[in-house]
Amino acid sequence: MMSSPPPIAIMRAQPHLLGGKVPPHAVEGEKRRLRALCGKARTVPLPSQNNALCDRLAQHLWMHGRQHRHDKGRALVVGAVWPLPGEVDLRPLCRRLAGYGRLFNVALAETTPAGTALRFRRWQPGSAMVQGRYGTCHPKGIVQRPDVLLVPLVAWDEHGGRLGYGGGYYDRTLAGLFPPGQPVQALGFALESQKVPHVPMGPHDVSLPFIATEMALHATAAAF
Repeated sequence: MMSSPPPIAIMRAQPHLLGGKVPPHAVEGEKRRLRALCGKARTVPLPSQNNALCDRLAQHLWMHGRQHRHDKGRALVVGAVWPLPGEVDLRPLCRRLAGYGRLFNVALAETTPAGTALRFRRWQPGSAMVQGRYGTCHPKGIVQRPDVLLVPLVAWDEHGGRLGYGGGYYDRTLAGLFPPGQPVQALGFALESQKVPHVPMGPHDVSLPFIATEMALHATAAAF
């Protein structure tokens, strides 16, 4: 059995990131510092890692989709994202979900103006893609509200702490889709090597209950 890779080694030299509560005024600075460290340590996913990660997500979503169809009588709308160069590529997963027929609708993120939440548009194999902001791509399909959101991560921890690229898009999207008191139907995705001992979290940051990597689907402390 393969052992999990260690957390990003460079983090061991940063004791202020290794646990405990970060003062609110320092959270953003700590996030910027951690984001820079992770950027230096980042590796491009191997095809085998990418395929294994997509398999983990597909297995979890398959069960969720069947239950949703039974309970709601409609397809589960999965919010995903078209990859940027060097990122985990969810396109194999999107094609697989689309092949399941009436169980799933796939909606891909459209990068909206700064300060707003993401918009999601229906995608199907063969959909025309258009260029969006910051090098992103999205389909021309109808706008749909995701039932489940797949969240790309720069770093993550065992408590469900998540670090993104710093634009705040997923913060606003998670808050809009899953208001306080409602279950957070979201899965983070990243490589196992992107795990860190502690991600600084502010009072309004939403922790993720599940994080999929090439090694496992991790139920975090936020799932319980």
